[in-house]
Parts: sequence; structure tokens; C-alpha cells
Amino acid sequence: MHVYFTEEGSVEAVNARMGKDISPRLATVMASLVKHLHAFAKEVELTQEEWDIGIDFLTKTGQICSAERQEFILLSDTLGFSMLVDAINNRRPTGATENTVFGPFHVDGAPIREHGSSITLDGKGETCLYEGRVIDLHGEPIEGAIVDVWSDNADGFYDVQQPGLQPKWNNRGRFVTGSDGKYSFVGIKPVSYPIPDDGPVGQMLGHLGRHPYRPAHMHYLVTAPGFQKVVTHTFVGGDPYLESDTVFGVKETLVAPFEHVRGATEWRSPFDFVMVPTAAPVGAREPAHATAS
Repeated sequence: MHVYFTEEGSVEAVNARMGKDISPRLATVMASLVKHLHAFAKEVELTQEEWDIGIDFLTKTGQICSAERQEFILLSDTLGFSMLVDAINNRRPTGATENTVFGPFHVDGAPIREHGSSITLDGKGETCLYEGRVIDLHGEPIEGAIVDVWSDNADGFYDVQQPGLQPKWNNRGRFVTGSDGKYSFVGIKPVSYPIPDDGPVGQMLGHLGRHPYRPAHMHYLVTAPGFQKVVTHTFVGGDPYLESDTVFGVKETLVAPFEHVRGATEWRSPFDFVMVPTAAPVGAREPAHATAS
């Protein structure tokens, strides 16, 4: 029986057009998308003028995208959608290190460096010693884990944002844990910085009365055979943007100690990464060790 389009029956009319032999997962996702999209328009009684503005916004968002800039990811990030998808796909037992957004500035193939060596090549910023262990849920060290790290420089820019101005691989490096599971490296105490706000997403934030800033953080990608990949940050405690991160990336367990010390380094930031076996079920089990050393 043919279903004609009406305001009340809009969802049924659209979803009835899907073919019978399409991917079941595609059918489920698209049917739900149509259902919630139509419910949104009905709930707010969207005007034609407002939808025209929406179409123009999406058009401009696409037009500003390039090989170096992905405005749609920025849109997803600032609406909290990236963090939601990440949370759904990375549920872990209580006490395991939590994920957060990957960010757009990771570069594959960073140099493998000796433990304790510096990743800062431009000589800027306040020096900070990062150290800790990579352990499992029982507190046992994980040997052969790769701790891939990267951060902005003291001016709030990543090296890929300033080619020719910053040395290649500035504030980047990879460290491989030994039998004790330990890692250590010297970087800088990172600084807060704004996401690119000169495009449609920045204009959206302005209209919403929101700022474009991310709190200071160090990025980590931790991998080890037989364990779930950890994509995360550690955040500088006391940063003014911790509670208003524009991409919603802060989790309480990821706010790390940054201790002011004397000697070769000005700061020290200890943090242990607690990894979960690849096939581990999600549960509420408490690990043997806390995340901060």
C-alpha cells in the first residue's frame, strides 16, 4: 500500500521508500535518523527561513573543508557528538584509563625516543617531566607498550599548524615500555588554545555565547598487543577552561597532577595508564592501582 506524505505521517512515508534488499544496519541507522530529524523539526516547528539558514550553514561548512581542515569534524566536536560516539565505542571497567577525542593533529611515525629524553625542539615553554607506568587492571606492568605523545607549543600551536616555523616533530615522540612498564619524557607544560574559529563553526559558537578554547592538555595514544587502544589526554589541573572545554573532552579522571619542582625540570606530571584486555567485558571492577603515580 502506497504511503502518501503528510505532516503526521512524514516518518512512515520516508522510511517506506527504502528498498527491501539493503544492508540491515543501514536500514536501522537511516530509519532512526529520519525519525529523530523529523521529530526535531516538529518539536521546534522549524520555519522555512530557519531551515534556509541551516542549509546555508551546512553549505559553508563544506566549502571551508580542505585537506588541512575538516570543519564538519569541528562541528561534531563542538556539539559534543564526537565525545558521545567515542564514549559509546570505548566503554571500559571502572578504573581503566578513559578515552577522549583523538583531535586533528596526530601524525603517524613520530620518532621513537629514549626514555627521559626531550620532545621539545623549539626551546620554548616551561619544562615538564612526564612519567608513569602502563599497567593492566591488576596493576601488573605491560611490556612493549608504545606511548605516542604530542602537544602544542608554548604559543598554543602544533607543529603541523606552523610548518617552517616549528621544527618537524616538535613536541612529539614515541616511547616503548620495558619490563617495568615505565615511560618518561620531558616536554612542556602545555597551554590552553582556541580551536579554529574563523569559519561557520566559530560563528555558531559566537551566536551561542560560547568560547572556542580547549584547556591545556597532553595527547596520548597508548597501544600494546592484546590490549584495547587508549586514545586520551591528560589535562592541567586548575586550567580555567576545564569545565567549559569547547569540545567536551575533559573527564575527571584525566585531570593530572602538575607539580612544581626544582632542579632540571620546573614541573612534574605523573600518570599511570591502565589498559584493558582486548576481549574484556565492560564491568565495574576496581583495579589495583590508581591512575596517578
